Amino acid sequence: MKEEGKKSVTKLKFKRLMRKKWLYPALYLSVAALVLVGVFWYQQGASDLEDQIAEQPDSKVQDEFLTADNEKDTVPVMEHQENLEMPVADEKAASIVTKFYDYDASEQDQESALVLYNNKYYQSEGVDITREDGEAFEVTAALSGTVTEVKEDPLYGNVIEITHDENISTVYASLEDVDVLAGSDVAQGDVLGSAGKNSFGQASGVHVHFEVRSDGQPVNPEEFFGQPMSNIIENAGQEVQEEEDPPAEEPQEDGEEPSEGTEQSSDDAEQSTEEELNTDEDPAGSEDEEQTPDEDSASSISTTQT
Repeated sequence: MKEEGKKSVTKLKFKRLMRKKWLYPALYLSVAALVLVGVFWYQQGASDLEDQIAEQPDSKVQDEFLTADNEKDTVPVMEHQENLEMPVADEKAASIVTKFYDYDASEQDQESALVLYNNKYYQSEGVDITREDGEAFEVTAALSGTVTEVKEDPLYGNVIEITHDENISTVYASLEDVDVLAGSDVAQGDVLGSAGKNSFGQASGVHVHFEVRSDGQPVNPEEFFGQPMSNIIENAGQEVQEEEDPPAEEPQEDGEEPSEGTEQSSDDAEQSTEEELNTDEDPAGSEDEEQTPDEDSASSISTTQT
């Protein structure tokens, strides 16, 4: 009986409490206060985390955010292609005295690309580079590669050949001293030796004769200084394509025949050219006693102009 009386008293007090007008507003305010405290605590925690990250840029937390993509497979980067450089340590003091013989060049440039040796003119397959003061200078590698040949030639002096990627090779002749060995790897700008004199290019004085070849065919180095090897390869491919696809001959009208006078005049021009080039040649055949360029050797740097 006593327990039932206590329960009834408790229920009565609860009912009276629920009838109070201030109860529900008090409950709402309490819940709102709890929510605000929770939001404030969350914001404060996030702000503290940002401060920690800012104060510790090399922490593991930041590394996880910034380097998450490093776990993926990396893509190999394309190798940087070197630009062809002049084979000298000081380009500002260097000058080209003998040009590359180009059939499409002007008459003046073609004349400056002829080398007189043993009373004959030879077409230069490279360029002769000298110093303005005529002194000796260091010869450097125009491109990185492997030294495939070092030899001493009686006409061209010491000769170095370096091979590069994509069947590109460079030749350095008229060297006084050689500082590399065959089979060694060289980087662009490494010293190969010093410039000197040779029998074939006496008119150039102290110089280095420099050639660039693509698949064994000489190209004009002066056109590609400061350009990547891909330009040399592309140019060589265009020349091969032009040789394979010569321009079609214009059809002649019926009854029209080639002019004999034109052929005769061409023969006369060729004959007069030979006479001018060989004006000082010894008719007794003294040139047989002199050594001539060997077109089959690696140091054969010119071909006879006819």
